[in-house]
Parts: sequence; structure tokens; C-alpha cells
Amino acid sequence: MVQTLDPEAAQRLLELKDRALSSTAEGVTISDCSLPNNPIIYANEGFERITGYSISDVVGRNCRFLQGAETDPETIEEIRRGIRENRETTVEILNYRKDGTPFWNRLSIDPVRDSKGRVTNFIGIQVDITQRRLAEEALQRTKDDLESANERMQRNLQAAVRVQQALLPRSDPNVPGVEFAWRLDPCTELAGDFLNCYRLGENLAGAYVLDVSGHGVAASLLSVTVSRMLSGTSRQSVLFDAAVTHDENMIVSPRRVAEKLNELFPFDPRTAQFFTLLYSLVDAKNRTLRYVSAGHLPPIRVPKRGEPATLASEGLPIGLFPDSAWEDRMVQLEVGDRVYLYTDGLVEAENLQGVEFGIDRLSELLASFRALPLDAGLDRVLQDVDAWTGPQPLEDDASILAFEMAD
Repeated sequence: MVQTLDPEAAQRLLELKDRALSSTAEGVTISDCSLPNNPIIYANEGFERITGYSISDVVGRNCRFLQGAETDPETIEEIRRGIRENRETTVEILNYRKDGTPFWNRLSIDPVRDSKGRVTNFIGIQVDITQRRLAEEALQRTKDDLESANERMQRNLQAAVRVQQALLPRSDPNVPGVEFAWRLDPCTELAGDFLNCYRLGENLAGAYVLDVSGHGVAASLLSVTVSRMLSGTSRQSVLFDAAVTHDENMIVSPRRVAEKLNELFPFDPRTAQFFTLLYSLVDAKNRTLRYVSAGHLPPIRVPKRGEPATLASEGLPIGLFPDSAWEDRMVQLEVGDRVYLYTDGLVEAENLQGVEFGIDRLSELLASFRALPLDAGLDRVLQDVDAWTGPQPLEDDASILAFEMAD
């Protein structure tokens, strides 16, 4: 049995509905599609608050008066299609208040049908979403700015990588009686390690490896700067004594190279950077190795026959103390002897159990590759270290430079 309300109760219900519609924060409009141009026949106070238009301003007008110069035509067409097809439609549209200021409107339009299913009216619900849209647009701008900055950084980073790689040795120094090979495997795009080898005289070659504290851009900048001071071609580098004119006597001792670098790169507490260095002079004619170690790992000597051995390596890193002192070391070599200079990225590489590769393991590995050509042996070293660490990447740059005394 259907209950009916008496006229007084029905009136109270209508008044309640009207008060509810008036008090809601959303804008509510009702249009009459049976009249020409589908005009508004009802608007609540929420619509007045959102748009600035009074109810008397809008009744009898089509709601398109809220549109303006920047309103998206495709969104307008989507609304029109929804009305033509008598279906629910929800869009986010840029509308304009009575004073001309724009606002973002989340507009929902729903058809109202009579008992026969015919559409008689459309109810429009307007929600001011301007703050949300402004926040989204600001977030998108920030995202775009970050992506643009990241792209610039990546381009600059790749340019820096190319510069750093261009400074690495391009070919063997071509000193008769000694052959060189090298590998540098950075843990990031830019390496804090650096190495080089070059011809300094008819029978003399220079070779070094250095390792700057830290990783990334800051470490690579310092490593590149130091490498320029260790240039084998510039007479302004620390390898030469500019006060001496005779070429043979211009080449300073390894000890003096360390002292000059310590003067040029004093410790700066703001960056807390320093570096280790092993710099050597290889005399192919007399088969001698003269070197200085500034806090660096000991060179490994692998003779043609016999057991590998680490060479003496003492001295403080470059840049820690202004009054540091270093000593030259001299080693007599034989035909077939190989000497390896390397950085701690190789020997401190850890396996999944946290065990380091270690100097002893590296020495044994180099000895086991004694029958391989010098260059091929370095490939095997990096492969074995990579197998040792497994799926985890290297945590430090790994560099190795080797030379062999030939006939």
C-alpha cells in the first residue's frame, strides 16, 4: 500500500529540500529542456557563491554564459554531446565568474526523466576545484622543471665522462723494452680514480694511478685536475723542473712529484678531499722501477718465473699534512717481469658474504694469468672480480695499470 503525504507535510518536505539545496556548498542548477535554449529555471546559493552571479542574473539563461576565451572547445562539445544524447556527463571546465576571474569547475550534468522516461530537465552540479587544479599545475611545472634539469645534468654528465675518458691513455707509450696495458672501471659514470702512462724519454716511461677520496662528480673533478698536473707533455706539470733546460734533467724524482702535489692540493676541511698516488718511472734500458707511494696500495711484481710479491709501499696520502715527506723506492727488474699498479676498488670488492677480494687473491690471480698476454690478463682480472661480487655492483672505482719488461 502506497502512503501519500497530506498537503501540509508535502509542503514541509519541499521546503526542506529547498533549504538543503540552498545550503549546500556546491552550485546546483536545474534547466528546462522543454523550453527553447534549455534555460536555467533554478539556481541555489552555492551557485551564487561560486560564480558571483545572482539567481536573478541566471534564471532564463543557458549556462554557457560561464564560458570564456580560454574555455576548451573540446570540453564544450563534450557537454553538448551529453545533452543531445540525454546521458550523464562530468567534465572539468574553465569557467569565468561575473567579475571575469577564471575558475576551474567540476561540472556534472544529469538528465531528469518523467514517468514515461522522457527527459524533462537537466540538473547541473558545480564544484570549484580551482585550488586543486592550481596545485596540480604547479606540481606538473615542478616535475617538468626537474625533468629538464635532469636532462641538462645528464647531458653535462655525459660531456664530463667524454672529457675524462679523453684524458686516459690512448695507446702504449711506445718506449722500446716495456709494454703497457690498463683498465679503469668506474662505479658511477664519473670516476675518482685515474691512471696514465707516457713516454718521458728515449728509454724512460712514466706511469701512475691515483685514487681520490669519495665518489661522483666532486671526486672526478679533483682526479681530472690532478691528472693535468701529472701531464707527460706539458712542461708546466709537476713532472718537470722548469728551471732546468736540459731535457734529461728536467724530469724530477717521484718523491719530488709527491711533494709538489702536496703543496698544490692542501687539505680543505670544506671538501675533506685527499688522494692516494703511486707514481713511477720505468727505465727500459736499465730495467729499473723508481717509484713513490703516497698512501697507495703496494705494487705487485709478477716475475716471469717464481712467486708474485708486493713491493714496499709507505707514505701518507697527498693533501693531508703540509709537512709530509716521501721516499723514492728503486727496484731492479728482469726481462719478463710484470708490475701491476691498482686501486682499492679491486681488492676491497666484497662478495655476498662480505669477504673482500684482497691483495693475496689478486696476486695469485695475476700469477695464474702469467701465460696470457698482458692486455688479456687485465680483462680476466676484471671478470674475476665481477664474478666475485656477484649481482651487487662495485662500490668503488676499480683501476689497474700494468707493464712488462720486454727483450
